[in-house]
Amino acid sequence: MIEAWPRVRLVGDRAVTVQLGSLMDEETVGRVRALDERLKERPLPGIEETVPTYAALLVIYDRSLISFPELERKLLEMTHGLDSVGAPGRLVEIPALYDGEDLEEVAAACDLSVEGVSELHASREYRVMMLGFSPGFAYMGFVDERLRVPRRKTPRTRVPEGAIAIAGPQTGVYPRSLPGGWNLLGRTSLRLFDASKTNPSTLMPGDRVRFVPVGTLAASEALLKGGYAGSGVRVLEPGIFTTIQDAGRKGLRRLAVPQAGWADVQSARIANRCVGNQPDAPVIEICGPGLRLTFERATFVAISGASIRARLDRGDLAGEGMSVPANVGVRVRPSNVLEVESLSDGVRACVAIAGLEAPQVLGSASVDLGSGFLRPLEAGDGFDIAAHDADRVQRESVAGAAKRAQIRVVLGPQEDHFDPQTIETFFATSWRAGLDSDRVGARLDGARLTHAGPTEIISDGMVPGCIQVPPDGRPIVMLSDCPSTGGYPKIGCVVSEDLGLLAQAIPGRTEIRFSATRVEDL
Repeated sequence: MIEAWPRVRLVGDRAVTVQLGSLMDEETVGRVRALDERLKERPLPGIEETVPTYAALLVIYDRSLISFPELERKLLEMTHGLDSVGAPGRLVEIPALYDGEDLEEVAAACDLSVEGVSELHASREYRVMMLGFSPGFAYMGFVDERLRVPRRKTPRTRVPEGAIAIAGPQTGVYPRSLPGGWNLLGRTSLRLFDASKTNPSTLMPGDRVRFVPVGTLAASEALLKGGYAGSGVRVLEPGIFTTIQDAGRKGLRRLAVPQAGWADVQSARIANRCVGNQPDAPVIEICGPGLRLTFERATFVAISGASIRARLDRGDLAGEGMSVPANVGVRVRPSNVLEVESLSDGVRACVAIAGLEAPQVLGSASVDLGSGFLRPLEAGDGFDIAAHDADRVQRESVAGAAKRAQIRVVLGPQEDHFDPQTIETFFATSWRAGLDSDRVGARLDGARLTHAGPTEIISDGMVPGCIQVPPDGRPIVMLSDCPSTGGYPKIGCVVSEDLGLLAQAIPGRTEIRFSATRVEDL
């Protein structure tokens, strides 16, 4: 079958991808960049964010402001007459010390000397095609054909920050210490991503890059690690993987910064509503029992999400205590201690505190371990409590997050990589979340899905809810901390409103069933 380009495919209920080809080449990359620029010059209503990749542009939009059919029509109109060359981007020079661990191995594989490898790598100008994998990681092309080697058979568990590497036709620089399978040629001291800056990424799509050989490197400054040093509420015991989460980082996907934020959006917003906070305010997300908080000033708390057993020690009332009900604002006073004793019927709960303030990175208080932003809570951490309106507190229980027997899925954008029988199997299977699930993705145990064609694609844009199917056929539903791009075919995407059901699935126990839906029916 001959594929027709361009085409617009749904990515769940809040995004589309404009596919301009299926190959990683300079012409297609240039056309994607040109379409991205055209959308900046002639913005459409409802467009919230765009993410350029090798051969497609991910467009995130608001369905209340523009319908999918209208968006599809206008995007296709914009693809007419795209200039694949475009204006030249900024030139960024990267000092490079060629002393990498794989330099000799690459030289032998390419029948070159070590000096020949470094000279070839530094001899040309590269173009940033996209950012992905980790904040600030720029995929650059194209490496001289004489220098093209595949990825390492066994990836390293740790590649140091600043490592200069190649894989196939691409080159890149690791912006921080990460796992990776590319071949290491050298290193640089230039910082590629600094979250403290207004423009945190040194490289952007379209930039031109030259590696400049040097004999020594300047020392790089150490990044400062933030802490939680406020007063008002203090952590006595953090419990199991307890983090601060809010609505997440928006508008930064093109820098490969995940949105992150609450895993169960509805439960977090219910908890905030109960204490009178703004809907997007930070909450404490817990993944198990053991959290103990002591309060240093009066406020209100509410807990929503998984069923919980929690106790408030009213030390101010001669040791009296009380059970804390779910989904209702409860007054706390100085010296009170809140303890979460157990969770059931789910794996996450949100503890909202009226007026809770938390440090931010890139405009969000959300912890994102994969990106290195902030950290889980520790004993001794403290948070400020701002003034709050007690009249907004919900003093009677409100309804919890809605539950559905089946989780709705919009097919695409690569459902054509699976035959009808495989798609039928996906919807007919009773799935369970695997023990290796986390905030990045729910890895599903059940049937193994068969690809009708290639088991990998050139990386394109992703949002939480995307259902990737790797070569082993085990689906992964991407959750809040998922990367902005991915290289496996996506059979469908979970409707945004239903993602909390997956975030609450108990590994090995909760039955998960999917049903197909259309955006027009939502």
